[in-house]
Parts: sequence; structure tokens; C-alpha cells
Amino acid sequence: MTSREYAKIVQKNMPKSKTVSNCLRAFLIGGGICAAAQGIFEIFTLWGFEEDLAKTLTSVAMIFTGVLLTALGIYDKLAKKAGAGSLVPITGFANAMSSPAIEFKSEGFITGVGAKMFVIAGPVLVYGVSASVIYGAVLWILHLFGVTLF
Repeated sequence: MTSREYAKIVQKNMPKSKTVSNCLRAFLIGGGICAAAQGIFEIFTLWGFEEDLAKTLTSVAMIFTGVLLTALGIYDKLAKKAGAGSLVPITGFANAMSSPAIEFKSEGFITGVGAKMFVIAGPVLVYGVSASVIYGAVLWILHLFGVTLF
């Protein structure tokens, strides 16, 4: 069998791409999560909270919802349907942070939850701190040369 014949067989038997439907589903579900967050924000502002406090409370409510849905096993089912649409909002971050801790709950609070909670948080913290130091250094150097960005 030649490589050309093999490529033809592979092309014939390869599953069809679902990129468009996956992107559409991710957009709709991710947008739905963001719309729900906007609704929660509007409720907090209707209750009389100042805008900054309403934003903070909305973030807290979405993180709590993400962790609760993860603990109940619902978020994983949603993520299978939504793909990246469930990862982008803050609820996806809450899911990523709480999943290892919930999974290792049976190992105890110290060696399980306490140790595994930072499986995802570690790299996020390392790269977040590193990026902020680099950005700060760049801004400081620009400031030395009299360039202001803000």
C-alpha cells in the first residue's frame, strides 16, 4: 500500500469535524453563563448595592455557583457539552480550583484537600505573579525614560 492510498483510506474513515457546532455551543453556553452573571449583577444593584460592591458580590456568587455545581457533579456534565464556553467565565476557574480538592476529599483534609487544592492554583499563582513582576518592571523602565501609559 502506498502512502497516497493510505491517506485516502484515512480521509475516508476520519470522523467529520464538529468545529462549527462546538464553537457555537461554547459561545451560547459561555454567553449564557455571562448573561446569568449580568442578571445577578442587576439584582444586586436593584437591591441598592453600590456598583463596585455589586460587581464583587457578583463575582463571589458566580464562584460559589461554580464550586457548588462542581461539588454536585453538574459542572462536569455542562463542560462536556459547552467545551471552552464553560472554561472562560469565572465559574470555570472556580471549577478548576475546586475539582482537585473535591476529588481528593477522601484522603483527608491535610493530605487530600489541602495538598491537592493547589494543583491548579500553583501554576496560576506562579505565572500571575511572574507576569505582574515583568509588567511592573516594564512600566518602571518606561517611567525612567519619561514614557507614561496611564
